Amino acid sequence: MKKVSKKIWLAALAVLAIGIVIWLLTSKKEKGEVSFETAKVTVSNIQNSITATGTIEPVTSVTVGTQVSGIVAHLYVDYNSVVRKGQVIAELDKTNLMSELNTAKANLNSVQSSLNYQSANYNRYKTLYEKGLVSADEFESARLSYQQANQQVAQARENVKRAQTNLGYATITSPIDGIVLSKSVEEGQTVAASFSTPELFTIAQDLTNMQVIADIDEADIGGVIAGQRVTFTVDAFPDDTFEGSVKQVRQQATTESNVVTYEVVISAPNNDLKLKPGLTANVTIFTLEKNNILVVPSKALRFTPNAAILNKDQVIEDCEGDHKLWTKEGNTFKAHKVEIGTANGTLTEIVSGIKEGTEVLADFSMSAGIEEAGGQQANNPFMPKPRNNNNNNKKGNTNSQGNANKQ
Repeated sequence: MKKVSKKIWLAALAVLAIGIVIWLLTSKKEKGEVSFETAKVTVSNIQNSITATGTIEPVTSVTVGTQVSGIVAHLYVDYNSVVRKGQVIAELDKTNLMSELNTAKANLNSVQSSLNYQSANYNRYKTLYEKGLVSADEFESARLSYQQANQQVAQARENVKRAQTNLGYATITSPIDGIVLSKSVEEGQTVAASFSTPELFTIAQDLTNMQVIADIDEADIGGVIAGQRVTFTVDAFPDDTFEGSVKQVRQQATTESNVVTYEVVISAPNNDLKLKPGLTANVTIFTLEKNNILVVPSKALRFTPNAAILNKDQVIEDCEGDHKLWTKEGNTFKAHKVEIGTANGTLTEIVSGIKEGTEVLADFSMSAGIEEAGGQQANNPFMPKPRNNNNNNKKGNTNSQGNANKQ
Protein backbone atom coordinates (compact mmCIF):
# COMPACT_ATOMS: atom_id res chain seq x y z
CA MET A 1 0.00 0.00 0.00
CA LYS A 2 2.86 2.30 0.83
CA LYS A 3 4.54 1.48 -2.48
CA VAL A 4 1.37 2.36 -4.42
CA SER A 5 1.02 5.69 -2.57
CA LYS A 6 4.64 6.48 -3.27
CA LYS A 7 4.18 5.87 -7.02
CA ILE A 8 1.07 8.07 -7.04
CA TRP A 9 2.97 10.91 -5.38
CA LEU A 10 5.88 10.56 -7.83
CA ALA A 11 3.48 10.66 -10.78
CA ALA A 12 1.75 13.71 -9.36
CA LEU A 13 5.07 15.48 -8.88
CA ALA A 14 6.07 14.65 -12.47
CA VAL A 15 2.81 16.04 -13.83
CA LEU A 16 3.28 19.14 -11.67
CA ALA A 17 6.83 19.63 -12.97
CA ILE A 18 5.68 19.33 -16.59
CA GLY A 19 2.92 21.83 -15.94
CA ILE A 20 5.39 24.32 -14.42
CA VAL A 21 7.72 23.99 -17.45
CA ILE A 22 4.84 24.53 -19.88
CA TRP A 23 3.69 27.54 -17.89
CA LEU A 24 7.18 29.06 -17.96
CA LEU A 25 7.57 28.51 -21.68
CA THR A 26 4.21 30.05 -22.53
CA SER A 27 4.72 33.14 -20.36
CA LYS A 28 6.60 35.10 -23.06
CA LYS A 29 7.18 38.79 -23.25
CA GLU A 30 4.74 40.83 -25.18
CA LYS A 31 6.09 42.15 -28.50
CA GLY A 32 7.21 45.75 -28.15
CA GLU A 33 5.77 48.57 -30.18
CA VAL A 34 7.68 49.22 -33.47
CA SER A 35 8.28 52.78 -34.64
CA PHE A 36 9.76 53.67 -38.01
CA GLU A 37 12.14 56.44 -39.01
CA THR A 38 11.34 57.97 -42.38
CA ALA A 39 13.16 60.26 -44.80
CA LYS A 40 12.05 62.17 -47.86
CA VAL A 41 13.57 61.89 -51.32
CA THR A 42 14.81 65.45 -51.86
CA VAL A 43 16.88 67.53 -54.25
CA SER A 44 20.20 68.38 -52.67
CA ASN A 45 23.98 68.47 -53.21
CA ILE A 46 26.52 65.69 -52.68
CA GLN A 47 30.09 66.57 -51.75
CA ASN A 48 33.21 64.65 -50.81
CA SER A 49 36.31 66.45 -49.61
CA ILE A 50 39.76 65.86 -48.16
CA THR A 51 41.74 68.17 -45.91
CA ALA A 52 45.44 68.96 -45.80
CA THR A 53 47.88 71.71 -44.93
CA GLY A 54 50.12 73.63 -47.29
CA THR A 55 52.29 76.69 -47.70
CA ILE A 56 51.46 79.80 -49.69
CA GLU A 57 54.12 80.68 -52.26
CA PRO A 58 54.48 83.06 -55.20
CA VAL A 59 53.85 81.45 -58.57
CA THR A 60 57.18 82.77 -59.87
CA SER A 61 60.09 83.80 -57.68
CA VAL A 62 63.74 84.30 -58.67
CA THR A 63 66.80 84.21 -56.48
CA VAL A 64 69.24 86.91 -57.63
CA GLY A 65 72.96 86.30 -57.06
CA THR A 66 76.33 87.28 -58.46
CA GLN A 67 78.90 85.35 -60.45
CA VAL A 68 81.88 87.44 -59.32
CA SER A 69 83.40 88.08 -55.91
CA GLY A 70 83.79 91.49 -54.37
CA ILE A 71 82.55 94.03 -51.86
CA VAL A 72 78.94 95.23 -52.09
CA ALA A 73 79.38 98.90 -52.92
CA HIS A 74 75.74 99.99 -53.34
CA LEU A 75 72.28 98.60 -52.66
CA TYR A 76 69.45 100.37 -54.44
CA VAL A 77 66.47 98.33 -53.16
CA ASP A 78 65.20 97.05 -49.84
CA TYR A 79 62.49 94.68 -48.61
CA ASN A 80 59.16 95.11 -50.44
CA SER A 81 60.73 97.33 -53.12
CA VAL A 82 58.91 97.14 -56.45
CA VAL A 83 61.39 96.56 -59.28
CA ARG A 84 61.28 96.37 -63.05
CA LYS A 85 63.11 93.99 -65.35
CA GLY A 86 66.62 95.35 -66.05
CA GLN A 87 66.56 97.80 -63.13
CA VAL A 88 69.89 98.13 -61.27
CA ILE A 89 69.38 96.82 -57.75
CA ALA A 90 72.99 96.53 -56.49
CA GLU A 91 76.62 97.15 -57.48
CA LEU A 92 79.85 95.53 -56.39
CA ASP A 93 83.14 97.37 -56.06
CA LYS A 94 84.65 97.43 -59.58
CA THR A 95 88.25 98.37 -58.81
CA ASN A 96 89.74 94.90 -59.22
CA LEU A 97 87.50 94.08 -62.14
CA MET A 98 88.53 97.26 -63.97
CA SER A 99 92.17 96.35 -63.31
CA GLU A 100 91.64 92.88 -64.79
CA LEU A 101 90.01 94.42 -67.86
CA ASN A 102 92.85 96.92 -68.35
CA THR A 103 95.43 94.12 -68.00
CA ALA A 104 93.60 92.03 -70.57
CA LYS A 105 93.48 94.98 -72.99
CA ALA A 106 97.21 95.67 -72.51
CA ASN A 107 98.01 92.04 -73.20
CA LEU A 108 95.87 92.17 -76.34
CA ASN A 109 97.82 95.20 -77.58
CA SER A 110 101.07 93.39 -76.89
CA VAL A 111 100.22 90.23 -78.77
CA GLN A 112 98.70 92.31 -81.57
CA SER A 113 102.05 94.05 -82.02
CA SER A 114 103.78 90.67 -82.02
CA LEU A 115 101.31 89.46 -84.64
CA ASN A 116 102.07 92.46 -86.85
CA TYR A 117 105.80 91.70 -86.67
CA GLN A 118 105.35 87.99 -87.32
CA SER A 119 103.04 88.73 -90.25
CA ALA A 120 105.64 90.97 -91.92
CA ASN A 121 108.41 88.48 -91.17
CA TYR A 122 106.40 85.64 -92.65
CA ASN A 123 105.68 87.58 -95.85
CA ARG A 124 109.40 88.39 -96.21
CA TYR A 125 110.50 84.78 -95.76
CA LYS A 126 107.83 83.66 -98.15
CA THR A 127 109.23 85.92 -100.93
CA LEU A 128 112.81 84.79 -100.26
CA TYR A 129 111.75 81.15 -100.21
CA GLU A 130 110.03 81.50 -103.56
CA LYS A 131 113.30 82.93 -104.98
CA GLY A 132 115.35 80.13 -103.44
CA LEU A 133 117.25 82.42 -101.13
CA VAL A 134 116.22 80.76 -97.82
CA SER A 135 115.84 77.18 -96.86
CA ALA A 136 112.52 75.44 -96.40
CA ASP A 137 113.27 75.04 -92.71
CA GLU A 138 113.64 78.81 -92.23
CA PHE A 139 110.42 79.44 -94.14
CA GLU A 140 108.42 76.90 -92.04
CA SER A 141 109.79 78.41 -88.83
CA ALA A 142 108.58 81.88 -89.88
CA ARG A 143 105.16 80.55 -90.81
CA LEU A 144 104.85 78.73 -87.44
CA SER A 145 105.70 81.92 -85.54
CA TYR A 146 103.05 83.80 -87.52
CA GLN A 147 100.36 81.15 -86.71
CA GLN A 148 101.24 81.20 -83.01
CA ALA A 149 100.96 84.99 -82.92
CA ASN A 150 97.49 84.73 -84.48
CA GLN A 151 96.40 82.28 -81.76
CA GLN A 152 97.77 84.53 -79.02
CA VAL A 153 95.78 87.47 -80.34
CA ALA A 154 92.60 85.39 -80.43
CA GLN A 155 93.16 84.26 -76.85
CA ALA A 156 93.88 87.81 -75.70
CA ARG A 157 90.62 88.99 -77.28
CA GLU A 158 88.69 86.31 -75.33
CA ASN A 159 90.39 87.43 -72.13
CA VAL A 160 89.22 90.98 -72.79
CA LYS A 161 85.65 89.77 -73.38
CA ARG A 162 85.75 87.76 -70.15
CA ALA A 163 87.01 90.72 -68.17
CA GLN A 164 84.31 92.94 -69.68
CA THR A 165 81.65 90.34 -68.80
CA ASN A 166 82.87 90.08 -65.21
CA LEU A 167 82.81 93.84 -64.95
CA GLY A 168 79.20 93.73 -66.15
CA TYR A 169 78.35 91.15 -63.47
CA ALA A 170 79.35 93.71 -60.85
CA THR A 171 76.20 95.65 -61.81
CA ILE A 172 73.28 93.50 -60.61
CA THR A 173 69.90 94.00 -62.28
CA SER A 174 66.46 92.53 -61.70
CA PRO A 175 65.66 89.65 -64.07
CA ILE A 176 61.87 90.14 -63.77
CA ASP A 177 59.22 92.64 -62.82
CA GLY A 178 58.25 92.03 -59.23
CA ILE A 179 58.71 92.81 -55.56
CA VAL A 180 61.73 92.14 -53.34
CA LEU A 181 60.85 89.49 -50.77
CA SER A 182 64.24 89.09 -49.11
CA LYS A 183 67.64 90.77 -48.97
CA SER A 184 70.65 88.74 -47.85
CA VAL A 185 73.48 91.33 -47.95
CA GLU A 186 74.29 94.83 -46.77
CA GLU A 187 76.55 97.52 -48.19
CA GLY A 188 80.21 96.83 -47.39
CA GLN A 189 79.71 93.08 -47.14
CA THR A 190 82.10 90.86 -49.09
CA VAL A 191 80.62 88.15 -51.27
CA ALA A 192 82.67 85.23 -52.55
CA ALA A 193 81.63 83.40 -55.70
CA SER A 194 84.53 80.94 -55.77
CA PHE A 195 82.51 77.79 -55.03
CA SER A 196 78.83 78.80 -55.28
CA THR A 197 76.75 81.76 -56.37
CA PRO A 198 75.96 84.00 -53.39
CA GLU A 199 72.26 84.84 -52.98
CA LEU A 200 71.61 88.55 -52.71
CA PHE A 201 67.84 88.96 -53.21
CA THR A 202 64.66 86.97 -53.74
CA ILE A 203 62.18 88.64 -56.09
CA ALA A 204 58.57 87.51 -56.53
CA GLN A 205 57.03 88.31 -59.87
CA ASP A 206 53.35 88.87 -58.98
CA LEU A 207 51.90 88.73 -55.47
CA THR A 208 48.35 89.06 -56.78
CA ASN A 209 48.65 85.55 -58.19
CA MET A 210 49.81 83.14 -55.50
CA GLN A 211 49.70 79.38 -55.12
CA VAL A 212 49.43 76.84 -52.31
CA ILE A 213 51.74 73.83 -52.20
CA ALA A 214 49.77 71.23 -50.19
CA ASP A 215 51.01 67.83 -49.00
CA ILE A 216 48.34 65.18 -49.68
CA ASP A 217 48.48 61.77 -48.01
CA GLU A 218 48.91 58.75 -50.26
CA ALA A 219 45.51 57.42 -49.15
CA ASP A 220 43.76 60.51 -50.54
CA ILE A 221 45.86 61.42 -53.59
CA GLY A 222 43.93 59.04 -55.88
CA GLY A 223 40.86 61.27 -55.77
CA VAL A 224 42.67 64.53 -56.54
CA ILE A 225 42.72 65.76 -60.14
CA ALA A 226 43.38 69.10 -61.82
CA GLY A 227 40.45 71.52 -61.89
CA GLN A 228 38.81 70.52 -58.62
CA ARG A 229 37.49 73.33 -56.41
CA VAL A 230 39.49 74.19 -53.30
CA THR A 231 38.81 76.35 -50.27
CA PHE A 232 41.41 77.24 -47.66
CA THR A 233 41.92 79.40 -44.61
CA VAL A 234 44.96 80.97 -42.97
CA ASP A 235 45.46 81.77 -39.31
CA ALA A 236 46.21 85.41 -40.14
CA PHE A 237 42.60 85.89 -41.35
CA PRO A 238 40.52 83.24 -39.52
CA ASP A 239 37.20 84.75 -40.64
CA ASP A 240 38.07 84.69 -44.36
CA THR A 241 37.72 81.70 -46.66
CA PHE A 242 39.81 81.81 -49.82
CA GLU A 243 39.05 79.86 -52.97
CA GLY A 244 41.18 78.33 -55.69
CA SER A 245 41.49 75.21 -57.82
CA VAL A 246 43.89 72.31 -58.26
CA LYS A 247 46.47 73.25 -60.91
CA GLN A 248 48.85 70.30 -60.76
CA VAL A 249 49.32 66.96 -59.01
CA ARG A 250 53.05 66.29 -58.83
CA GLN A 251 54.24 62.71 -59.28
CA GLN A 252 57.26 62.99 -56.99
CA ALA A 253 56.57 61.34 -53.61
CA THR A 254 58.00 62.55 -50.31
CA THR A 255 58.51 60.10 -47.44
CA GLU A 256 58.93 61.40 -43.90
CA SER A 257 58.57 59.22 -40.78
CA ASN A 258 57.14 56.44 -43.00
CA VAL A 259 54.38 58.80 -44.19
CA VAL A 260 54.16 59.20 -47.98
CA THR A 261 52.76 62.45 -49.34
CA TYR A 262 52.45 64.09 -52.74
CA GLU A 263 52.61 67.80 -53.54
CA VAL A 264 49.51 69.37 -55.05
CA VAL A 265 49.69 72.88 -56.53
CA ILE A 266 46.58 75.01 -55.88
CA SER A 267 45.88 78.40 -57.42
CA ALA A 268 45.32 81.21 -54.93
CA PRO A 269 44.14 84.53 -56.41
CA ASN A 270 45.31 87.35 -54.16
CA ASN A 271 43.90 90.58 -55.55
CA ASP A 272 43.59 92.17 -52.10
CA LEU A 273 47.18 91.08 -51.19
CA LYS A 274 46.07 89.47 -47.92
CA LEU A 275 47.96 86.26 -48.63
CA LYS A 276 51.65 86.50 -47.85
CA PRO A 277 54.41 84.09 -48.88
CA GLY A 278 55.07 81.47 -46.21
CA LEU A 279 51.63 81.46 -44.57
CA THR A 280 50.25 78.04 -43.61
CA ALA A 281 46.99 77.20 -45.37
CA ASN A 282 44.37 74.75 -44.10
CA VAL A 283 43.12 73.27 -47.37
CA THR A 284 39.86 71.53 -48.29
CA ILE A 285 39.82 69.87 -51.72
CA PHE A 286 36.38 68.89 -53.03
CA THR A 287 36.97 65.59 -54.80
CA LEU A 288 33.24 65.11 -55.50
CA GLU A 289 30.61 67.73 -56.17
CA LYS A 290 27.14 67.16 -57.62
CA ASN A 291 24.52 69.85 -57.23
CA ASN A 292 20.72 69.78 -57.53
CA ILE A 293 20.36 66.02 -57.69
CA LEU A 294 17.81 63.62 -56.17
CA VAL A 295 19.19 62.09 -52.94
CA VAL A 296 18.18 59.97 -49.96
CA PRO A 297 20.05 59.09 -46.76
CA SER A 298 22.29 56.12 -47.52
CA LYS A 299 20.86 54.12 -44.61
CA ALA A 300 17.46 54.05 -46.35
CA LEU A 301 18.97 51.77 -49.00
CA ARG A 302 20.05 49.36 -46.25
CA PHE A 303 16.59 49.10 -44.68
CA THR A 304 14.66 45.87 -45.31
CA PRO A 305 11.47 44.88 -43.40
CA ASN A 306 11.15 41.36 -41.99
CA ALA A 307 8.60 39.26 -40.10
CA ALA A 308 10.07 40.21 -36.71
CA ILE A 309 8.81 43.79 -36.99
CA LEU A 310 5.46 43.08 -38.63
CA ASN A 311 2.08 42.91 -36.96
CA LYS A 312 -0.37 40.16 -37.91
CA ASP A 313 -2.24 42.32 -40.43
CA GLN A 314 0.86 43.78 -42.13
CA VAL A 315 2.30 42.40 -45.41
CA ILE A 316 5.45 42.86 -47.51
CA GLU A 317 5.26 43.63 -51.23
CA ASP A 318 8.79 43.02 -52.54
CA CYS A 319 10.35 43.41 -56.01
CA GLU A 320 13.45 42.37 -57.91
CA GLY A 321 16.49 44.66 -57.93
CA ASP A 322 19.90 45.30 -56.46
CA HIS A 323 18.87 48.56 -54.80
CA LYS A 324 15.50 49.18 -53.18
CA LEU A 325 13.70 51.84 -51.20
CA TRP A 326 10.71 50.93 -49.04
CA THR A 327 7.51 52.84 -48.39
CA LYS A 328 4.70 52.03 -45.92
CA GLU A 329 1.26 52.34 -47.47
CA GLY A 330 -1.29 51.45 -44.85
CA ASN A 331 -0.48 47.92 -43.72
CA THR A 332 1.71 47.21 -46.75
CA PHE A 333 5.51 47.58 -46.92
CA LYS A 334 6.19 48.22 -50.61
CA ALA A 335 9.61 47.98 -52.30
CA HIS A 336 10.67 50.34 -55.10
CA LYS A 337 13.53 49.36 -57.40
CA VAL A 338 15.89 52.35 -57.85
CA GLU A 339 19.05 53.14 -59.77
CA ILE A 340 21.70 54.87 -57.68
CA GLY A 341 24.58 57.14 -58.64
CA THR A 342 27.34 58.67 -56.55
CA ALA A 343 27.44 58.60 -52.75
CA ASN A 344 29.43 60.28 -50.02
CA GLY A 345 28.65 57.91 -47.16
CA THR A 346 25.77 59.98 -45.82
CA LEU A 347 23.71 60.68 -48.93
CA THR A 348 23.24 58.62 -52.09
CA GLU A 349 22.15 59.92 -55.49
CA ILE A 350 18.93 58.45 -56.91
CA VAL A 351 19.07 58.36 -60.70
CA SER A 352 15.64 56.82 -61.29
CA GLY A 353 12.92 54.68 -59.71
CA ILE A 354 11.23 57.04 -57.26
CA LYS A 355 9.85 60.58 -57.25
CA GLU A 356 10.95 63.63 -55.35
CA GLY A 357 9.10 64.09 -52.08
CA THR A 358 8.36 60.39 -51.54
CA GLU A 359 8.65 59.41 -47.89
CA VAL A 360 10.72 56.24 -47.53
CA LEU A 361 11.58 54.08 -44.54
CA ALA A 362 15.11 54.56 -43.24
CA ASP A 363 15.22 52.70 -39.90
CA PHE A 364 13.09 51.27 -37.09
CA SER A 365 13.17 50.95 -33.32
CA MET A 366 11.28 48.60 -30.99
CA SER A 367 10.19 49.46 -27.45
CA ALA A 368 10.58 46.85 -24.67
CA GLY A 369 7.57 44.54 -23.98
CA ILE A 370 5.82 43.89 -20.63
CA GLU A 371 7.07 40.72 -18.93
CA GLU A 372 3.96 38.90 -17.68
CA ALA A 373 5.88 35.93 -16.38
CA GLY A 374 7.45 37.94 -13.60
CA GLY A 375 4.15 38.88 -11.99
CA GLN A 376 2.70 35.42 -12.40
CA GLN A 377 5.78 33.80 -10.97
CA ALA A 378 5.47 35.82 -7.81
CA ASN A 379 1.91 34.52 -7.23
CA ASN A 380 2.52 30.93 -8.31
CA PRO A 381 1.85 28.71 -5.25
CA PHE A 382 3.98 25.93 -6.71
CA MET A 383 7.18 27.99 -6.88
CA PRO A 384 9.45 28.13 -3.80
CA LYS A 385 9.20 31.35 -1.86
CA PRO A 386 12.29 33.45 -1.22
CA ARG A 387 13.90 33.26 2.17
CA ASN A 388 13.24 36.00 4.69
CA ASN A 389 16.38 38.12 4.65
CA ASN A 390 15.20 40.87 6.94
CA ASN A 391 18.03 40.25 9.35
CA ASN A 392 20.57 40.26 6.53
CA ASN A 393 19.09 43.46 5.12
CA LYS A 394 19.35 45.12 8.48
CA LYS A 395 22.96 44.07 8.80
CA GLY A 396 23.66 45.27 5.29
CA ASN A 397 22.08 48.65 5.98
CA THR A 398 24.10 49.00 9.15
CA ASN A 399 27.34 48.23 7.31
CA SER A 400 26.47 50.71 4.60
CA GLN A 401 25.77 53.42 7.13
CA GLY A 402 28.95 52.61 8.96
CA ASN A 403 30.98 52.91 5.82
CA ALA A 404 29.25 56.15 5.00
CA ASN A 405 29.99 57.54 8.45
CA LYS A 406 33.61 56.53 8.17
CA GLN A 407 33.86 58.28 4.86
